Amino acid sequence: MGDRTILMDRYEIGRHLGQGNFAKVYYARNLASGQAVAIKMIDKDKVSRVGLMVQIKREISIMRLVRHPNVLKLFEVMASKSKIYFVLEYAKGGELFNKITKGKLSEDAARRYFHQLISAVDYCHSRGVYHRDLKPENLLLDDNENLKVSDFGLSALAESRRQDGLLHTTCGTPAYVAPEVLSRRGYDGAKADIWSCGVILFVLVAGFLPFHDTNLIEMYRKISKAEYKCPRPFSIELKDLLYKILDPDPSTRASISRIKRSAWYRKPIDGNALKIKQEPRDMVYKGEATASHSPECSISELNLASSSLTNLNAFDIISLSTGFDLSNLFEEKYGRRLERFTTRQPAEAIFAKLNKVAKQLKLKIKKKENGVLKLAAPKEGMKGFLEFDAEVFELAPSLHLVELKKTNGDTIEYKQLMKDEMRPALKDVVWAWQGDPHPLPEKIIQGSQQPQLPLPSQQPQE
Repeated sequence: MGDRTILMDRYEIGRHLGQGNFAKVYYARNLASGQAVAIKMIDKDKVSRVGLMVQIKREISIMRLVRHPNVLKLFEVMASKSKIYFVLEYAKGGELFNKITKGKLSEDAARRYFHQLISAVDYCHSRGVYHRDLKPENLLLDDNENLKVSDFGLSALAESRRQDGLLHTTCGTPAYVAPEVLSRRGYDGAKADIWSCGVILFVLVAGFLPFHDTNLIEMYRKISKAEYKCPRPFSIELKDLLYKILDPDPSTRASISRIKRSAWYRKPIDGNALKIKQEPRDMVYKGEATASHSPECSISELNLASSSLTNLNAFDIISLSTGFDLSNLFEEKYGRRLERFTTRQPAEAIFAKLNKVAKQLKLKIKKKENGVLKLAAPKEGMKGFLEFDAEVFELAPSLHLVELKKTNGDTIEYKQLMKDEMRPALKDVVWAWQGDPHPLPEKIIQGSQQPQLPLPSQQPQE
């Protein structure tokens, strides 16, 4: 037996459970009571350097405020010179996400978890707390299969609302986030949480996401239009409930009281229904569950594989410090026939600049339709006339993504045009070309020169 590690003369530290950018989580035992707990050890210096200390304090305040059987308990907070320690309820069953990776659930099993989720969310809302990052990775299970909502690092309190009574910080996980959160308008935190609950319900019974695409922009389009299909085995009552919850209009979206009155929700819960319907693994919602219990997950590891797309929260997307490089978020099905750059210019200014550059380079402006500018080279090349589309997407009110996609002609000629002509001509509007290895200046990353976008250190201010 090796020497035991004792923390603050109160807890015996055991095996490592997981970690994030700024914290590690360990299994531990209370020496006085013998109770099993989880201890999250947060590095003070690291969170201070990136401005997340206010967010840590807010998470502590919220977890002390919410006490519910289906919310993970925060027993106490301790601190040393270099660390902050969260002593948390130990959820022996792990993440609900892990259960889904084994296969979809029966509707009866999903109903039991959904009841517990709605109960917890309803309670939080009654206390003026809006979670804003509900997803299966943040739903834990105890040894009796009871659901526990965790990770309140991105939560907001009612007093965070602006004068219009709405929240305005864009946050959450793309596949679970409500369409109004992605817009430039404010949103009701309670209604946004309800949308996320609907996505979770779909995932539990289907085993995959209702809104999923390796192209982030396409996924946002599907979310904004609530474009999804229910699998045939779904009951009529479940389809009806999902239709009411996954309503892109928050003013007509089902409230929690309406959810509780629905035919599907009111069906009796079978206590022995927690069975999994095994499905081929490629049908199961995939994603990396690394560090999903910590507020530090707001800062991306940057080199993300496309499979982890669904676990990015909006701060990862908006605040990628190395040049806002979003290249790994997209399926590279276009190979070398597509160029992208991010810009902080408004859409009107971007199109004006593209028109100006087209004239300078003597490119033909064929037409503009559905927000797409179609450009063509003046002379025929090796494989006909080189043509490409310029399309602008809004990722946030002050961040746009521009795609320059070849639609005809020779790929080598296209790449040469981009490198020698387009890139130099657009340099005054480009924030970063996607895939380039050049990070932003260190002074911007560290916050001494704040960009126009809300970085993680600015999140709690709403």
